[in-house]
Amino acid sequence: MGNPVYLKNVVTLALDEGTCIGCGMCVEVCPHEVFLVSGGKARIRDRDACMECGACSRNCPVGAVSVDAGVGCAAAVINGVLGRTGECCCVVDPKNPSKGTCC
Repeated sequence: MGNPVYLKNVVTLALDEGTCIGCGMCVEVCPHEVFLVSGGKARIRDRDACMECGACSRNCPVGAVSVDAGVGCAAAVINGVLGRTGECCCVVDPKNPSKGTCC
């Protein structure tokens, strides 16, 4: 089974390749293999696999990676299942998570 794919084209992830020094820290800390290093620079391999955890941006030594951690679909699904309201755009039945709507 491959990496999960969240909603297409909604992730807040951004990479400034001009600032990137190619250290590969983003590759090391990303749980979903979103990044790769090619030609001495990080590249986004699969943007839609990003769960917006923020590990890449917190660990980039030069600030080349940015992401609004905790605002994406993954956070919304988790908040919906936990019954949290507010910023969550999901309506999920905690007894039957496959039923419901998200974003």
